Amino acid sequence: MDEIRVILWGLGAMGSGIGRAIAALDGIALVGAVDGDPEKVGTSLGDLVGDTSVDVAVKDSLGDVLAQTPADLCIIATSSFVEDVRPQIEEALQADMDCISIAEEMAYPAARDGKAAAALNRLARERNRTVLGTGINPGFILDTLIIALSGACISVEKIHARRVNDLSPFGPTVMRTQGVGTTPEAFREGLENGTIVGHVGFPESMHMIARALGWTLDRIEQVREPIIAEQDRTGEHIRVPAGNVAGCNHSASGFVGDREVIRLEHPQQVQPGAASVDTGDFVEIHGTPGISMAITPEIPGGIGTIAVTVNSIPAVLAAPAGLVTMAELPVPRNLSGDVRRILELLREPGAPGYWE
Repeated sequence: MDEIRVILWGLGAMGSGIGRAIAALDGIALVGAVDGDPEKVGTSLGDLVGDTSVDVAVKDSLGDVLAQTPADLCIIATSSFVEDVRPQIEEALQADMDCISIAEEMAYPAARDGKAAAALNRLARERNRTVLGTGINPGFILDTLIIALSGACISVEKIHARRVNDLSPFGPTVMRTQGVGTTPEAFREGLENGTIVGHVGFPESMHMIARALGWTLDRIEQVREPIIAEQDRTGEHIRVPAGNVAGCNHSASGFVGDREVIRLEHPQQVQPGAASVDTGDFVEIHGTPGISMAITPEIPGGIGTIAVTVNSIPAVLAAPAGLVTMAELPVPRNLSGDVRRILELLREPGAPGYWE
């Protein structure tokens, strides 16, 4: 097959990082880019991703890009929320492209908006295209990895997982939703008015896990507390003075009846090492057998989101039409090898020549 043609929509910290990762691969070509920043529109995508062989100018609309080139898949890295990215996903589907979004709510959009999820699923099936929401979390650490580990258990009674990570690599959208840089008073106000939400993704991860394991959650309870910086913190995209909010300690519990079956914790902040906090990803499955897994330090959030997104491209292209989650796809795998071969195997695992 020819190269997989990809359009990037959104060139912030994550979008540009995804572009750099794709530019380094054989078998996938960056053929277009969309961004709403006037300073980026008209500039060279190759300059933004550090590869001058990418001879593509950034446009301010998907229509302008498609007027010059067709594409197989659109990666959308513009927002965390379904209501923001839904029109962009619909536009990509109407243009006959598969779509991957890194919006956290898109990991399992029915968790918050069942009507929007159903509408996207219908449109994707009508256009014979696939839509996936993914990232490091939700998308991998606190859901896909847990589901995979549960496969080694005869029975599962309860899941307890915790991700302690460094927010420093993330861009303005994540900082804003975490309340990073605000005063403690502004943090509380942001929780009340909905501008600060902490980690976006607990309901999505919980419903993905529950659906995969055949559970039905009756309710989810969440708690958000500010993490106050005792000293100045400096991330890649923000500075936090001492006394202001460096991050959010966010936890959630999922219940079947009155029994807590899933507990997820995600305390994350800018430069946790400054507060002598060790980072890591931890999963405990209480069952037969019990499983306890620890990854220290944590899988880096920025790089991890970029990697999971890019490595999911062949699986999305090979998937049945519709809105899918990571639980329905084959486990993501690294694309350093032959991308065309990976796509061929995902599309036709039983085809002649598979074992040759």
